[in-house]
Amino acid sequence: METINEVLVRTEQTLETAKHGFDDLVSKNKVRRFTGLRNLIVFGRSVTFVLQNLKSVVGKDRFDSWYEPHQESMKQDVVMKYFVKLRNELEKQGRLPVSSSARIHNFSSDMISKYKQPPGTVGFFIGDQLGGSGFEVELPDGTKEKYYVEIPSSVAEVTQHFNELPVPDDNELKAQTIEQLSEYFLNTLEGLLDNARKEFLEQETQIVNGRRLPPFIRVVK
Repeated sequence: METINEVLVRTEQTLETAKHGFDDLVSKNKVRRFTGLRNLIVFGRSVTFVLQNLKSVVGKDRFDSWYEPHQESMKQDVVMKYFVKLRNELEKQGRLPVSSSARIHNFSSDMISKYKQPPGTVGFFIGDQLGGSGFEVELPDGTKEKYYVEIPSSVAEVTQHFNELPVPDDNELKAQTIEQLSEYFLNTLEGLLDNARKEFLEQETQIVNGRRLPPFIRVVK
């Protein structure tokens, strides 16, 4: 039979996988952006599934008395509830309702020459479906590919949002980017896991220089 610690370690590992998805989401490699978002959503949602294995270790009554208030809070949370919906849509339809927008501050055709253009360049784009910008390149066989470059925010800012977030257009959550909402999602799951560790193992999560330390790292003062 598993121990409490073993279940929590597996839950932590699942959360870490979701965080790796976030790292891909915010990386400069735009090709990995949507893959990262998908991993974040799927494995983030799995955190609560893995955590519920505690029920067979500590007993259903004890687990439910702790978990049900947290579960109800997440059900009432628009963002947390929406990430559940995103995961369901990914599984059933393979879609993510994402929109991109670009705010151009200081851009001209002359500025394109400052970037090293790959052979076969036929155009330049800002803010595609991945939130990236760069050159459109025609290959020898006639197909076209995208070559991404990093554009300074002083030139143009590209942001992406969940375009089906179930709140009114004037709600401040509508202005939150995918990155901001994803970070909130992961932070909430962190808090849930930390609370479980405190409840069932009587262990406090260590915070060093404002950063949460995984349980396998202990700082001794």
